[in-house]
Amino acid sequence: MKEDKDRLTDKEEETLLLLWEHGPCTVKELAAHYSTPKPHVNTVSTFIRSLEAKGYVGHQQARYGAFNYFVLKEKNDYKRSAVNRFVNRYFGNCFSMVSQLVDDRQLDADELKRLLKMVEKRKNHD
Repeated sequence: MKEDKDRLTDKEEETLLLLWEHGPCTVKELAAHYSTPKPHVNTVSTFIRSLEAKGYVGHQQARYGAFNYFVLKEKNDYKRSAVNRFVNRYFGNCFSMVSQLVDDRQLDADELKRLLKMVEKRKNHD
């Protein structure tokens, strides 16, 4: 199933987030941005190759034979699809997710009202 094949591991997602934050960079530069304990440069290179194979990252020639890697997908598009996958996988629909958040006291009445206003505003713009 394509969705499973293209799903990112935690480390791939961390790499993608670092690329969004720091812009195009070489594997060596990217490795320096990880928190401690920092992965080895070869490990970061493996993450990058996997992201490139999945269509999330591209590259262009940099100085001294190195490549600059950059993200091909917009961060908001990725966030939207990640949230959709999460909701579908664990809740089946948005209502059951919101219901769970209310039950767990993660979402109060004011926040629900704010969400409803967002939905109404979106509906009026479509």
